[in-house]
Amino acid sequence: MTSSIPLRDGVADTATNDQPQGMIIKVVGAVAFVHLLNDLIQAVLPAIYPMLKANFSLSFAQVGLISFVYQITGSLLQPWIGLYTDKHPKPYLLPLGMMVTFCGILLLAFSPSFTILLIASALIGVGSATFHPEASRVARMASGGRFGTAQSTFQVGGNTGTAIGPLLAALIIVPFGQHAVAWLVVFSLLAIWVLFGVSRWTISHAKKQLATGITQAHTKLHGRQLIIALTTICVLMFAKFTYIASISNYFTFYLIHKFHISLQTAQLHLFVFLAAVALGTFAGGPVGDRIGRKTVIWVSFVGMAPFALMMPYANLFWTTVLSVITGLVLSSAFAAMVVYAQEAVPGRVGMISGLMFGLMFGVSGIAAAGLGYLADVKGIEWVFGLCSLLPLLGFATAFLPNTKVK
Repeated sequence: MTSSIPLRDGVADTATNDQPQGMIIKVVGAVAFVHLLNDLIQAVLPAIYPMLKANFSLSFAQVGLISFVYQITGSLLQPWIGLYTDKHPKPYLLPLGMMVTFCGILLLAFSPSFTILLIASALIGVGSATFHPEASRVARMASGGRFGTAQSTFQVGGNTGTAIGPLLAALIIVPFGQHAVAWLVVFSLLAIWVLFGVSRWTISHAKKQLATGITQAHTKLHGRQLIIALTTICVLMFAKFTYIASISNYFTFYLIHKFHISLQTAQLHLFVFLAAVALGTFAGGPVGDRIGRKTVIWVSFVGMAPFALMMPYANLFWTTVLSVITGLVLSSAFAAMVVYAQEAVPGRVGMISGLMFGLMFGVSGIAAAGLGYLADVKGIEWVFGLCSLLPLLGFATAFLPNTKVK
């Protein structure tokens, strides 16, 4: 079956025409690399909050407002940008969004007041909100039908950047002060250069593209089925990222409190968990391409639930082992959930990608704040006991309708 793919603003509508050619590794690798740079820049901002608090004599409420502005722009704008570009593709929006991040970095480095700090945070958030849905779309375009593999590769880039950001802040920015933030423009300029190449590829790809065959058919969900599917995915995203946030933000406190180890030792245990999360994220996509999205989601949640339930009662050695297993297994679900949602609503890749990444970003931030409050009130061990129940929400996977037909 062959047909021309209509062009809209110079870009093919690839959302509804899955291509049979092999995955274009250079393109997927490019957007994954820029995802690393983008999330590295994002991760530096919260890492330098203590420095900004001291420099501007900020209250905790003002620090919280910086975080709120950054997260609200970085999460809530994503699905709206994705929805707009689904209807009106803009191939050069990716480098333009990174230019906004570039401006935010300069404002952050040379900000003379709290108000300018808020504007800088908003600009960095807007740049991130522009990047995620559009880059996810490009990863799908270049996947060659291996949607899960492309999506997980893209996501691992972000995980790596998130891990490097605080380390970079500790080594370069904190010792030399606020102006050292300006060094981040090197990363943003590199990202802009790569993204211009990606944008040129999307235009060239659109002009040459013919649908030579459809290897996978998808059932577009409607009405009640669509509501059930997206609601279930949101519940699963809530469970996954609240659990991940509990360990990412409070695992060191938990280990120090329960096992009386040093901060440095606790940080090593956290690094092992984060490495497992990155590995699981990468593995989940290819596995989902082979055995199906729903199967991966089932295994990711229900399969790791026993290990999560055991963790609050384990000694230090088994706590570390169990954290690796839970991080490895649970993180494998993300690419599967994103691709499942894209399959459920074909033709809306940007909107769905923006919704998924925005939800991930928003849930992680809100969960971190909420769990911190509960830890103050109930204690850190109580919080970890509560979070160990979250994977049981994975049984909601039973409500997911099938999106593929043979």
